[in-house]
Amino acid sequence: MKLFQVRKGQFVYYNNELHKVYGVNPVYKQSVHLIKLRDLTQHLTKAAEVERYKPKEHDSFIFNFKAYTLKLDQNAEEGDYILIHNPRPDSLDTYSLNEIEMVETVDKKGIITSNSHGVKHNEYMLMAPGRDKDSHPIDFKDMESSAVADLQESLSENANNNALLPSLGDIYQKKDSTENIIAMVIAIKGDTVYLGGDQEVSAFELMNADKWEFLYSVLDQDS
Repeated sequence: MKLFQVRKGQFVYYNNELHKVYGVNPVYKQSVHLIKLRDLTQHLTKAAEVERYKPKEHDSFIFNFKAYTLKLDQNAEEGDYILIHNPRPDSLDTYSLNEIEMVETVDKKGIITSNSHGVKHNEYMLMAPGRDKDSHPIDFKDMESSAVADLQESLSENANNNALLPSLGDIYQKKDSTENIIAMVIAIKGDTVYLGGDQEVSAFELMNADKWEFLYSVLDQDS
């Protein structure tokens, strides 16, 4: 791809794996900043080394070590993840193409995300947990690659190794404070965890039982 064709939010394949563009900085030689969807790690590369993919209904992929299937005919519920594939933000919203957000509240017109974005039902695809039997896996561009089997096998191992680490949707209570602070994990970037209320902590600090207590995950709650 040419650099002018690369846009923030695009799904792209890099080294055969599915990534999302989170930034483009033409000042640097490695101008394209990526996040690998399966484990949320960050990568730098050149525009010529990525290939765009447009996500569609029934596509399935691993996001943060968990499988999801995209659905258009099913509205999201509280606690679900959505992929904003048709962004039409109003003047008060700042979301853009292919943002993945967690649903906080739902009404007939649309949803409110944990980032306080109002998204209409026709702007997103639901990320339904699990990989439907008739879905189209898009984790890898070349599903026949010899490296795919090894990488897929490592997913379950990595998931187990990271089971105790913070995940999106986890609810924590701050213990070393006079205030009753309870916050949800809304984003993870490297070792930095972003909590509701504009709080940033390291993953290691959040796992310190003297400072924070894990309460539950909204993904484990009954709908």
